[in-house]
Amino acid sequence: MWFENSIFYQIYTLGFCGAPHTNDGIQVSRLNDIIKWIPHLKQCNIDAIYFTPIFESDSHGYDTRDYQKIDCRLGTNEDFKIVAQQLKDNNIRIILDGVFNHVGRGFWAFQDVLQHRYDSLYKDWFHINFDGNSPYNDGFYYEGWEGHYELVKLNLKNPDVVHYLLESIRLWIDEFDIDGIRLDVAYCIEPDFLKTIRTFCTEIKGDFFLVGEIISGDYSRIVNQEMLHSCTNYECFKGIHSSLNDLNLFEIAHSLNRQFSNDPYSLYKNMHLLSFVDNHDVSRIASNLKNKNHLPLAYGLLFSMPGIPCLYYGSEWGIEGLKQKGSDDNLRPHIEYPVFNELAEIVAKLAEIHKSTKAFIYGDYKNITILNKQLVYQRSFEDESILVVFNIDQSTYTLSPSQLGSYSEAIDLISGDIVILSSSITLQPYSMYYLKITK
Repeated sequence: MWFENSIFYQIYTLGFCGAPHTNDGIQVSRLNDIIKWIPHLKQCNIDAIYFTPIFESDSHGYDTRDYQKIDCRLGTNEDFKIVAQQLKDNNIRIILDGVFNHVGRGFWAFQDVLQHRYDSLYKDWFHINFDGNSPYNDGFYYEGWEGHYELVKLNLKNPDVVHYLLESIRLWIDEFDIDGIRLDVAYCIEPDFLKTIRTFCTEIKGDFFLVGEIISGDYSRIVNQEMLHSCTNYECFKGIHSSLNDLNLFEIAHSLNRQFSNDPYSLYKNMHLLSFVDNHDVSRIASNLKNKNHLPLAYGLLFSMPGIPCLYYGSEWGIEGLKQKGSDDNLRPHIEYPVFNELAEIVAKLAEIHKSTKAFIYGDYKNITILNKQLVYQRSFEDESILVVFNIDQSTYTLSPSQLGSYSEAIDLISGDIVILSSSITLQPYSMYYLKITK
């Protein structure tokens, strides 16, 4: 499937386009800003953009008002159709955020309930108790998402709700030719609804991609043949920056082995999980790392581990942003023009290598040597084998032949250098190597 060998790029659309924080009802065509980023995306070897919510909402996008109308702060349906066509003309696929667990209080059907109460045709679209009350003093209680009552939980067991959401997806496919959906808080969504979406989307578009947000627990409960193709790999997201900050590569090596090794007890072997070092909900990787020398190494891990690499806009050139209590504004900035600096050049190179290396896309995972500050693991597929080597220390380190496996020679896919593995090799400070075995 196309997504298995793709590089994804996430854009928090409202922030990226500089839209007001709350919906002011004023229509401004801001989506066209995306078009001028296409050369940068191609330079970074991007194959697909994942857009966070773009449909009419109360404020941040995850509080939907209308699933079939582009948010007025971004423009019109016609505006996004133009953007989508430009992306498709440049071989960039489109993933939209499907926020199907809940809606905003401004959602048209909930507004009808507020107005007509018991007599509303839509009262069963939500989980409502007319004997209670809400924090908004509505005169009835309703279930909100994880206690956030600005987010009204949908009743996904109601056939009318399911029909409306599926017809909205059909519109996205027909009008914008989208290639997939990222399901927000997929861990909260009814399993039957996930199965319904999988069947519905596959019947329309056989290679349609479904990826779910899941923070913890067993990923296979939503990623399987009946539900989603992939999900967010938060375990390894945490393992990457934590291992680098603590100078303890055992953590990420353990997670990768636990998830993807040939061990019969490995959890997600042959799954293509969505891999990332940051996103719109967490601190930027450049802010998360204690030592900025580790920044390229974080991407070295991202592009060589099993999974589908996903970049978050701006992080490829190292912008910072710490998550703060009560506001995610500094995680989701307006950026008018992209930057292609030394870090972005490294990221683009690693992305290019990833896409052209079957062992990185489809290969198994095997730990070879694990030390606190040095790590060697092997990715192999058919007749291709890559040793991935890291030295996260400020000093050089010498690896003996026994720490590299029983090989004679390799070519470093990053530098192009021939490396003799039958002799000891010296790793430079803060260095990484993708050693393709030749002998």
